[in-house]
Amino acid sequence: MNLTAITEPFEVAAKHFADSLFGLSFIGEHANVIDVGTGAGFPGIPLKIARPGISLTLLDSLNKRLTFLNAVVAELKLSDTTTIHSRAEDGAAKKSPLRERFDVSVSRAVSQLNVLSEYCLPYVKVGGRFLAMKSVDSGQEVEAAGTAVSKLGGRLEKRYDYTIPGTDVCHRVIPVAKLTPTPAGYPRRWAKIQKSPL
Repeated sequence: MNLTAITEPFEVAAKHFADSLFGLSFIGEHANVIDVGTGAGFPGIPLKIARPGISLTLLDSLNKRLTFLNAVVAELKLSDTTTIHSRAEDGAAKKSPLRERFDVSVSRAVSQLNVLSEYCLPYVKVGGRFLAMKSVDSGQEVEAAGTAVSKLGGRLEKRYDYTIPGTDVCHRVIPVAKLTPTPAGYPRRWAKIQKSPL
């Protein structure tokens, strides 16, 4: 279905499946998890396979991806797994039932961390975490995101760098703790976020 540019079997196993699992140490056995902008199901589906007790919500704005993911969920008989067709900023809007409902929000999306935090932190309940999965050259981006994260009710925690087994690819998990409720004005509309990032 052309959902990923990586198609060689070992590359898929390493750069999608294995890479997705490095957030596991931040996710409890029965956590309520949302994968924001899940795409082809990464990291959400591998996390669910490895930790079947979690409750998983896969959110994406493209129906083609969700059609594929619904087939995967059925084929693998994954319980307590829901797909939602929505833009990230709409799913976490002020009156959305998804807002501040999750223990953990995860994302491998390519947006800058300040933008990604505005999309993902509003889903997380106080006491939970947002896990941003990034490359190790994201240091400047992380430092620049501190103000945005704070405005959204979060706090940057110690990053976790790793090398994907069998490769020379180094990636990073950036945990963001949710300390206080996200102010009602966030997330803003997509155009506003793009025009005036926090």
